[in-house]
Amino acid sequence: MPRIPHSLIPLAGLAVLLPVALAAAEGVSVPVDQSKVFRIEQPASTVIVGNPVFAAVTMHDRYTVVVTGKSAGTTNLIILDANSESIIDEPLTVTAGSQNTVTVMRKDTRYSYSCAPNCDAIPLPGDGKDVFTTTAEQINQRDQMALQAAGKASAGQPVQR
Repeated sequence: MPRIPHSLIPLAGLAVLLPVALAAAEGVSVPVDQSKVFRIEQPASTVIVGNPVFAAVTMHDRYTVVVTGKSAGTTNLIILDANSESIIDEPLTVTAGSQNTVTVMRKDTRYSYSCAPNCDAIPLPGDGKDVFTTTAEQINQRDQMALQAAGKASAGQPVQR
């Protein structure tokens, strides 16, 4: 049977602990414009996100937390119990774009598209100001039209198209 030199035994222990340490250091990761559900073992009383520009956190119930990525960046997530003791205190990383996002540079202006399979313009921070503003306004107008149509339909009024 081969013998392991005594000087390598601490390294073997480190090799076992390193993946655990790396997993803990990674914390929570969520893509922009997507949500992830996290279940916790202890009942939560308070949920805090360090910088709400990057993520929104909602307590579904005392054991379920939903994290939604708002813009790319890093902050932290803290969950406290009823005694204000920390259940979770982890880094929270919101990653930019999904695998279906395509970025096009035309001269000095950036354009972003969601391509799945057809490409549609999507306003993302960092896009050209005019492009971002125009696309965002069109999306808001479309959403308002949908809300108005839903309001009329729920009130028993016919929806005009």
